[in-house]
Amino acid sequence: MTEDSALDITLAAVRAADDRKGEQILALAVGPVTVLADYFVIVTGKSRPQIRAISSAVVDLVKSELDRVPERIEGINEGGWVLVDYGEVIVHILMPQERGFYQLEAFWGQAKRLDLTSILEPSPQAS
Repeated sequence: MTEDSALDITLAAVRAADDRKGEQILALAVGPVTVLADYFVIVTGKSRPQIRAISSAVVDLVKSELDRVPERIEGINEGGWVLVDYGEVIVHILMPQERGFYQLEAFWGQAKRLDLTSILEPSPQAS
């Protein structure tokens, strides 16, 4: 996979999560600091059904736009933290408690954050 296609998967995942009302959506370029992946997408969902809906939306959009399926999906039955792994892109969808506990963005704080303002829907409070 090329760097461009990894970024395409990342941005598609962000759009899918936003479409399903995921919150605190963050994309990190982790490639320079780890061999695990090139990008992480981190999303908060308010309920287990919403987390499942976000993960399904990610899988569906990446498949339809980029003809890619994840290498694996973990946590779908538990629903508190679902991981959708595309190899170079790993999407983490977490309940607020899990996100607060694991602090992924702090742990990977040295990674560059992608500017997502042009693709995320503004929240109603922002108007």
